[in-house]
Amino acid sequence: MLRCGQMMLAQALICRHLGRDWQWEKHKKQPEEYHRILRCFLDRKDCCYSIHQMAQMGVGEGKSIGEWFGPNTVAQVLKKLALFDEWNSLAVYVSMDNTVVIEDIKKMCWSPAQSSGVAHSSAHLHRSALGQNKNTAGLYRGWKPLLLIIPLRLGINHINPVYIDAFKECFKMPQSLGALGGKPNNAYYFIGFLGNELIYLDPHTTQSFVDSEENGTVDDKSFHCQQAPHRMKIMNLDPSVALGFFCKEECDFDNWCSLVQKFFGLCSVLRRF
Repeated sequence: MLRCGQMMLAQALICRHLGRDWQWEKHKKQPEEYHRILRCFLDRKDCCYSIHQMAQMGVGEGKSIGEWFGPNTVAQVLKKLALFDEWNSLAVYVSMDNTVVIEDIKKMCWSPAQSSGVAHSSAHLHRSALGQNKNTAGLYRGWKPLLLIIPLRLGINHINPVYIDAFKECFKMPQSLGALGGKPNNAYYFIGFLGNELIYLDPHTTQSFVDSEENGTVDDKSFHCQQAPHRMKIMNLDPSVALGFFCKEECDFDNWCSLVQKFFGLCSVLRRF
């Protein structure tokens, strides 16, 4: 599940820096941003999203080193680690009790930067107060890209069929980052579906250790699939999952809210305040 969390976050960073339509091509020179993203996930203690950092941060969530992580725990770990990541500058929101509070997200994503000459209370200014002058005192930075993670329980011991259509609909949203989940003792990163089968990436393959080279590039062959993604019947899915969405701009988030209300009528899930 740690690796699956890394995959979802890596996809968010690709969307953030390279765009959702960007695709990796073998033997093609990749942009610097791409290699910088990969360096965030190297298996070294000093890399911000390394498996070492994620496991250690999990201790604060009550998970000992080497203990099984669920989708919700991984989401909480990513939220904490993102606070120390200035380059990617993501706002990570993990919904609680199946509820997305719109006002909380907008306050978080529009929080202005601090400066030495501004009081702490200025960090809580509403974006409308800064709208007249977006360069005032170096405070205004615009919308902070949002990684939205929604942990869900889609049944008790098995997935309830009533949730299947809505679950599949989430993959169609332009903001989708897929879902974290799996089946007993196997964690997968789900990226889509075909009929009643889910398409997933499987992290259960031993890879050689990878480090960055002197010029800062990364040998990236093992970071990408060497074979076609796997598929599994959706009814075999463990009911504990976490949906992921990325909203680079505020309009992306507004559109996501509209889609949720349109397709699911989940007014109880979206709260204004």
